[in-house]
Amino acid sequence: MPSPAERYAAAKLRGVIERSEVGAFAAGYVFGLDDFQIRACQALESGRGVLVAAPTGSGKTVVGEFAIHLALAQGRKCFYTTPIKALSNQKYNDLVARHGASQVGLLTGDNSINGEAPIVVMTTEVLRNMLYAGSSTLHDLGHVVMDEVHYLADRFRGAVWEEVIIHLPQSVTVVALSATVSNAEEFGAWLATVRGETAIVVEEHRPVPLWQHVMAGPRMHDLFVDDDQQIVNPELVRMAREAERQAPRHGEKRRGPDRSHGRGPKTPWRSEVAERLQREGLLPAIYFLFSRAGCDEAVRQCLHAGLRLTTSDERRAIRAIALEATRELPDDDLAALGFDDWLEALERGLAAHHGSTPSSPAGPGVAASTSRGTPSSCGSPASTRGPWRAWRRRGRIRCDPPSSPPTTWP
Repeated sequence: MPSPAERYAAAKLRGVIERSEVGAFAAGYVFGLDDFQIRACQALESGRGVLVAAPTGSGKTVVGEFAIHLALAQGRKCFYTTPIKALSNQKYNDLVARHGASQVGLLTGDNSINGEAPIVVMTTEVLRNMLYAGSSTLHDLGHVVMDEVHYLADRFRGAVWEEVIIHLPQSVTVVALSATVSNAEEFGAWLATVRGETAIVVEEHRPVPLWQHVMAGPRMHDLFVDDDQQIVNPELVRMAREAERQAPRHGEKRRGPDRSHGRGPKTPWRSEVAERLQREGLLPAIYFLFSRAGCDEAVRQCLHAGLRLTTSDERRAIRAIALEATRELPDDDLAALGFDDWLEALERGLAAHHGSTPSSPAGPGVAASTSRGTPSSCGSPASTRGPWRAWRRRGRIRCDPPSSPPTTWP
């Protein structure tokens, strides 16, 4: 139980927050801000940059939205950068809902919408190009939110983040949002060297539990067997060792068609994965693949396998939404876009996702809503190599390309 002095200090702090921009910002939410969010927002209001390292789902983007609030209150601009177009499109829709379409712009390789707005969402590469071109859009820029800034460590694309951080004008405050990293203090010190005083806010609590599973053949196994998720399932260890023993030695040839490639249980077909997830109540799901063409082909494979993930009522609702969204498009255009095949897949609960919403002849921003859920935008996925992993969710399945090079499976 807090002491009287601690209760007095907490009440005094609440009073200070309520009279600040942080308080005005927090009043717009139906939930209270967590301690790490308040500390990061206070650092921004004091004029410092900030690095927030927190687990996925903990709400670190709230700090980015406060930077937007602060920039608007100061009559300046705020850029919100993301590593992939899908996240940019998703964040654009979120900010339009909060601030209105006239206040928000979007700049990606595919879209250019209201680029001179006070709030502009863009991929990090677009901002890098603007800096090198000396774009007039940078005028009155006050804050830059760099979502998923841990991409700076990526060997292929990390230089883009580094160049942006170094070349932004010193008058711009950088808000760096990162997944949990082991060297947050070191990274923050580098930011302070390059950008000036930078607060480092680290949050280690994961509010959204992550339960991982592995499909080996037709069976789904828990990856870990303990609550702390430290002990790998002994059955999976046994199968891995058995697969290693069965693997052909150097110079040996495999005999006959075998989807297991001589390494234990066969790799399940995509339709088998979806059906298993449906039986386990783990839909919606996103199946990550390595190309757009691969995503489209995966949808066709599931269709040919007869996969159906929706009820008759849901199919009728999906069809009505899709037809309404495309009613002004000429029949010839719909035929050229493969509308009938796309609609058949959508009615069954399947779609290829190449951006913020499932790839659609209706264009971005059109999503079919059903009683059990809606297709949701992909949020900074980490792809995996090896056995297929599932996350506990409910609803539909989509086939998505990964947002980053694969990491090795443990």
